[in-house]
Amino acid sequence: MGNARDACGPAARLASARGMSDHQPYGTYAPAGLVAAIARRTLRFSPDSWRGRRMAMFLRRLAITLMRGKPLDVERLGARMRLHPYNNNCEKKVLFTPQFFDPQERALLKARLEPGCTFLDIGANIGAYALFVAAFAGPRARILAVEPQPDIFDRLTYNIAQNPFHTVKAVACAVADKAGELTLFVDPRNRGESSLKIVGTNESAQIKVPAVTLMDLVRTEGLTRIDAIKLDVEGAEDLILEPFLREAPPALLPKLLVIEDGVDQWQIDLPKLLEGHGYRETGRTRLNRMFERVAANPA
Repeated sequence: MGNARDACGPAARLASARGMSDHQPYGTYAPAGLVAAIARRTLRFSPDSWRGRRMAMFLRRLAITLMRGKPLDVERLGARMRLHPYNNNCEKKVLFTPQFFDPQERALLKARLEPGCTFLDIGANIGAYALFVAAFAGPRARILAVEPQPDIFDRLTYNIAQNPFHTVKAVACAVADKAGELTLFVDPRNRGESSLKIVGTNESAQIKVPAVTLMDLVRTEGLTRIDAIKLDVEGAEDLILEPFLREAPPALLPKLLVIEDGVDQWQIDLPKLLEGHGYRETGRTRLNRMFERVAANPA
């Protein structure tokens, strides 16, 4: 497929016009000095140690201060990335403590996904999940990384281009329950919490983005099977999955779902809906729930 970027309409122009990433060659911002020493040290802390986590957070804050607004070019989760750890918790975690970044979820994906799999990363942010899967899924894999925020999308495409996987396609749009132009509420403190719903975000920070339904995305990309979906859309997971589950043929239903736990924002009982389509919950973390499809027609 090749490293690619695509759009669900006019967002392609927005992505380039508003892109904020520095496109200097990879390696321009290699870690050096005390920042490099801190980055090496934080990688060694255990996610199971309370003291280790506290120390890692302290050292991370120190390093971010020393970085003075610049990014770092590093290899994390099996992929090269340029990371900007300032207004995005995802980038902070992946840069300094990737071992803290959804370890249970990533272990499940690695255990279940086979070479040549099809994986959808919806709410891809800067591509941590998509690139993690690409690093082990082989050259026949097909991976879609969907991200609506133009400047974050720019970072995503930069990260994809630094790697030799040639299996990740970036798509610049939102996924929702209806197609069209929708309002995205942008959280300036943590870009990973931007949402099509008002969920603790700054209501004054709004941008218009194109949106498609999950079914339309699948049809447009010509997918005939989906092995796994990671869905992180800040409380709109139910709005996306309900129409897809209703419309999709059984052969298109993904075997594995990693869903951000938005139970306080969901308008329907999403776990019950998934159970009705043959899924059972096989894991839960502080942030996410994991569901695996075990039967086409549940008892």
